[in-house]
Amino acid sequence: MKLGDRIVGETDPPYVIAEIGVNHEGSLKNAKLLIESAKRGGADAAKFQTYKAGLIASKFSPSYWDTTKEPTTSQYELFTKYDSFGRAEYVELAKHCAACGIEFVSTPFDLGAVEMLDPLVRFFKIASADITNPPLLKKVAMTGKPVILSTGASNVQEIDAALQILRSAGAREICLMHCILNYPTRNENAHLGMLEDLRARYPEVLLGYSDHTLPTESMTSLVAAHLLGAVVLEKHFTLDKTLPGNDHYHAMDEKDLARFQSNIKKVHELVGPTRSKAPIETEEISRLNARRSIVLTRDVKADQKITEQDLVAKRPGTGISPMDWDQVIGQKFCRDLPEDHILTWDDITKP
Repeated sequence: MKLGDRIVGETDPPYVIAEIGVNHEGSLKNAKLLIESAKRGGADAAKFQTYKAGLIASKFSPSYWDTTKEPTTSQYELFTKYDSFGRAEYVELAKHCAACGIEFVSTPFDLGAVEMLDPLVRFFKIASADITNPPLLKKVAMTGKPVILSTGASNVQEIDAALQILRSAGAREICLMHCILNYPTRNENAHLGMLEDLRARYPEVLLGYSDHTLPTESMTSLVAAHLLGAVVLEKHFTLDKTLPGNDHYHAMDEKDLARFQSNIKKVHELVGPTRSKAPIETEEISRLNARRSIVLTRDVKADQKITEQDLVAKRPGTGISPMDWDQVIGQKFCRDLPEDHILTWDDITKP
């Protein structure tokens, strides 16, 4: 799957999306600082959210986040605080991303946002809440661009339906993101094991993980998700985790991101480039010298019939393998041989 300038596959290092969302809080200057910080931290993409309060939520839409962290109890009221950016601002942000060398992405939450963002993005991200929004799914798919679809709070039937809609409307490259739609997500609710079910059910798509757990020193949630098959990783991003508001306290900052990139480089090196079990090149000397051969327990004579008592399995593995033990028993030696000789097929009379 091509995401910006990267081809991303199952065995590649993760593609990391810094979800800035609306943590710029309506400030173009802050948005640019967040882009620069995400780039320094090592993110592949800086992602925003494009919506208008009146198109995303009714005036009677209740909250679904931790109100001890974000006291606003109306979705409409919260979204109204951060929907000030228009096309001009997103064009400016896309240019700034290009100048910084990081991919610009923004999640559209209405059809007009899809049209506005289409010339600015090279792939689309669809939020979990819109997995049951066919008009938006179709509109995104009709752009022909790669699609990342979050699956938070969805069941298998809803995922199947969304994939069918996307594919029927023209989407060819799709990434499914495991996600838990809790803000924040408690560790015991992260259920990263669901990635295994997604892999089994949808082997033809790329897997990802959108994380809402609280960041830790080791960034364990992202590392674990990658080990379970998530190649695209997304996490909220902020300049300051102590700021009030819904998406700051569970976000990562530049230091978290840089630490994760350092950790995942080591982890990815440990995992290796293949998932197929086979000896690797550096093990060849071990296969030769640490394995065993059939070795003589005593001196033997030519034409002597080979018995179990004549043989033992010893290192190195340069002679006849003990796997051929039963084929050797009952044959005859073709020459006199000393004790501890490593037996080869040239030492045995051909039948």
